Amino acid sequence: MKYKGAIFDMDGLLFDTECMYQQTWREIAQEKNIKLDDSFTKAVSGTNGEHMRRVIEKYYHVSDGAAIQKECMERVKEKLSVSVPIKKGVQEILDFFQKKNIRMAVASSSSTEQIQSNLKIAGISEYFLSIVSGSEVKAGKPAPDIFIYAAEKIDCKPEECFVFEDSKNGIKAGYAAGCSTIMVPDVIEADAEIIPYCTKICSSLIEAKQEINNMLSDR
Repeated sequence: MKYKGAIFDMDGLLFDTECMYQQTWREIAQEKNIKLDDSFTKAVSGTNGEHMRRVIEKYYHVSDGAAIQKECMERVKEKLSVSVPIKKGVQEILDFFQKKNIRMAVASSSSTEQIQSNLKIAGISEYFLSIVSGSEVKAGKPAPDIFIYAAEKIDCKPEECFVFEDSKNGIKAGYAAGCSTIMVPDVIEADAEIIPYCTKICSSLIEAKQEINNMLSDR
């Protein structure tokens, strides 16, 4: 199979924003005198929509998580309007794929507006043929919908695409879509549960670029 596409998650993968989200979740919990269990980080990472709301309801002990979800998104949006911290190796891997004529997309649980803003502020918008927000598909990660749709938007089959993710939910979504999954862990390390879903596990996008180069050379 010839690879034609590369689909990137955003938070915690392209940008060092996952820690920002986790900090904001905890700020809100502290204001409400709620102590979040340590498992919250793993449960909420890579989610959006209804799945995220269910996680919020469980850990914040509320009947409707929509208000807390909205508050977190708004606070992080304000922080990101000032600066978007780019992850190590982003520029290198995007240049690499561009030279290889690999079509690129962003598939993120964040809103379309937030994705566009982050890419523009970071100066990397021009690399991507398409972006897909979690709000555009019926089921969020770990369902495969977002990656299937992203592959379609860059005129590729899912099995022709690499998926780059930092979260377990994202990796499971990419695997279910039929893509080759590259995990670059951020706030959550890879463990025995997720390893079978990963084509490669890399410590950074620099290492990922080297691994991808080897994979393409072998074909």
